[in-house]
Amino acid sequence: MSKNQHVTPHPEGGWQIKGAGNERATKRTDTQAEAISIARSIARNQESELFIHGKNGQIRERDSFGNDPFPPKG
Repeated sequence: MSKNQHVTPHPEGGWQIKGAGNERATKRTDTQAEAISIARSIARNQESELFIHGKNGQIRERDSFGNDPFPPKG
């Protein structure tokens, strides 16, 4: 399975896209919208999940591009 992608604030300003477990950012951008757009395309290509974090670091949104069961169980 591919690595999930996280959009998080960069410590030095701006936003970063990081694969789960990676130490270094895949890409750094000035705006969160730009980072989300890039991360969404990476997650689609890898069929993984996208986690969007807010300025405080908490996950505020997530999107799955993997093999979700349909209809969902439960």
